[in-house]
Amino acid sequence: MRVIEIPSSRKGYTLVLHGGAGGRLTEFSPEEQATYADGLAEAYEAGANVLESGGSALDAVCATVEKLENNSVFNAGRGAALTSKGEAELDASVMTGNGRAGAVAVSRHAKNPVFLARKVMEESEHVLLVSPTEALVESWGLEVVAPSYFVTPPRQQQLAAVRSETLAGSRHGTVGAVALDKRGQLASATSTGGMVNQHEGRVGDTPIIGAGTYARDGVVAVSCTGTGEAFIEGAVAHEIYARMHYAGTPLADAVVSTIEAELVPREADGGIIAVGADGRICVAHNSPDMFAAFEDNGTLTTWT
Repeated sequence: MRVIEIPSSRKGYTLVLHGGAGGRLTEFSPEEQATYADGLAEAYEAGANVLESGGSALDAVCATVEKLENNSVFNAGRGAALTSKGEAELDASVMTGNGRAGAVAVSRHAKNPVFLARKVMEESEHVLLVSPTEALVESWGLEVVAPSYFVTPPRQQQLAAVRSETLAGSRHGTVGAVALDKRGQLASATSTGGMVNQHEGRVGDTPIIGAGTYARDGVVAVSCTGTGEAFIEGAVAHEIYARMHYAGTPLADAVVSTIEAELVPREADGGIIAVGADGRICVAHNSPDMFAAFEDNGTLTTWT
């Protein structure tokens, strides 16, 4: 397991993002690694600009995830992994530190599922909507795209390779962000296309509040990526919060002990980003590698 813990920033705000966890990055060419690093840096800049100007943690994580959803190299939004039917079924969630949350599963019409999840939280009486209609997306003033928008040739080639068993099916590929703003408010957002060649209608941990996403002011904000079923069964994001809130466990210890207790026994792997109420950062994964971006002593690190 690899763990990085960063002390709180003097800027008065904190942002961490991830672009998925999985296979060894040494298998990527230098050009591919640079492409991922550039995408992470662009997304970080979008969220950091919001926080620097005094914006909310929620606005920051949504701005960050929007950039990742629009970048086809990541498994969220355009360029998402495809189901066994060759379609994109997108999941996303947001949660604010005051305990409110919104999520969508099997989204096909909203260009940015993260904004649709936010609308569920802000405009409805619900927390989770499955397969929201095009009419609903339009009624909330969000940009609508054809389902084909999300499907890209590289993902079609990947699906074909998985079907022919010339490539192992990836179970990792989620993007997310956690933030602490200048008012001390926390928020988390997560978005994914799920697993390559997954059964249509399959829902992973991303839109399940407490599994792949969780945030509570005064404690922690968490976003996860990895084997979704294990994160659901272990209620991983909430478990980190619970260890900190009820047992007083420090941030990094809570993250590591949760991975050891809930993922390892299930022979599952993945990665977690978390920010504490004091601005401390923890990035950890028991997968071979993980894409993430965060500041350390004022320097942006793109962990690729």
